Amino acid sequence: MRPKHWVKNVFVIAPLLFSGRYFELDSDLRTAVAFVVFCLVASATYAMNDIFDVESDRAHPTKSTSRPIAAGTVSIKGAWRLFGFLIAAAAALLFLFPALVPVVAAYLLLQVAYNLYLKRQPVIEFFAVALGFVLRVYAGAFSIEVPVSKWMFVTTFSLALFLASVKRFQELKNRGDNSRKVLAFYSVAFTQRVAEISGTLAVVFYSFFTIAARPAFIYTIPVVVFGLIRYWYVAEQNSAGESPTDLLLRDKQLLLAGALLVFMVAWSLLTNVQG
Repeated sequence: MRPKHWVKNVFVIAPLLFSGRYFELDSDLRTAVAFVVFCLVASATYAMNDIFDVESDRAHPTKSTSRPIAAGTVSIKGAWRLFGFLIAAAAALLFLFPALVPVVAAYLLLQVAYNLYLKRQPVIEFFAVALGFVLRVYAGAFSIEVPVSKWMFVTTFSLALFLASVKRFQELKNRGDNSRKVLAFYSVAFTQRVAEISGTLAVVFYSFFTIAARPAFIYTIPVVVFGLIRYWYVAEQNSAGESPTDLLLRDKQLLLAGALLVFMVAWSLLTNVQG
């Protein structure tokens, strides 16, 4: 189920935070449900991914022992049962909050397409991963019935593209093209350029967002820039082949930057409302 990867679902919370509706109990509850739904659905897709990739995982130096199916500790039939249980649990919650159904269905279809085809297509797989993060933001927006601004859309997409390209950079740097088939089409230099472009776009779009729509957030820009640079630094310095999620959860400076960003955004909205 990879619970560590649930940290990716914090993107669901972004609309609640940036809309300033975090003092509304109903909005908080709806966002929490959306977060839980995406945790369930994401874990279901991880189980599906391990089923489809069992042969390649068995040949991998670390996945052969860390992935339960490849390691032989969980059967394929057991993994399918887990998949069905998680989808059923998510469906039960969606029955109570039907507004989330379209975006969750789109996410599931994307993940099926990714596992069956898209993840082996160079460049396209970058965009498929980024779209998954964008759908998380839309889930958060749908849950509290607020629109996703064009700035949040392009900023989220660029940031997700940055995260995906840094992960590929790290995989190539540490393992070569043995980690996944699509890496045979990439070079370290190429993934580095994609990371540089997407990271720059994320900063530019976020800066435009603060200047045009939320001037009170202007002082959060240095925190965002620090977070991206620190993330790149930690990923490049790492040589153990850990996932970016593990790096994020273990790096105190990144965690502090994330907490500071949330505090600054919440404080800016609160003081503006009071003013």
